[in-house]
Amino acid sequence: MWQRIQTLYLAIATGFVIAMFFCTKAVSFGPAGEELEYGFTSYVPYLILLIIIALLEFLALTTYKHRIFQMRTAILAAIITLALQAWIAVDYFTADENLVFRVPAIFPLAVVILDCLAARGIYADELMVESFSSLRKRKR
Repeated sequence: MWQRIQTLYLAIATGFVIAMFFCTKAVSFGPAGEELEYGFTSYVPYLILLIIIALLEFLALTTYKHRIFQMRTAILAAIITLALQAWIAVDYFTADENLVFRVPAIFPLAVVILDCLAARGIYADELMVESFSSLRKRKR
């Protein structure tokens, strides 16, 4: 399982998703100087998307014996994560000027990139296994 680079990509992506449960997305500074933090889990639709993405990432990480299912799960997680990133971008462009977005607001973009790299590696492995299978069939 850990011999392949796509497993490392999926593990790092899962780590980013889990970190988003505990990080703040943005900080707002009030008129009296008080600081209000907005986390990913403070808004219920974000929380639901994060739970779905975390489950898909964990599923993609643990189903290494079923490469086609693993690749499809990683791609589905990437698509849903890209939708989350687009939603965060809309929030960024429509936010007040006193709202400051933090670095974890771009974690979904890193997860999308890692998922795409993992899907590419899984696909390459599947092609290699198929080519070996066809060579074995020809040999008989």
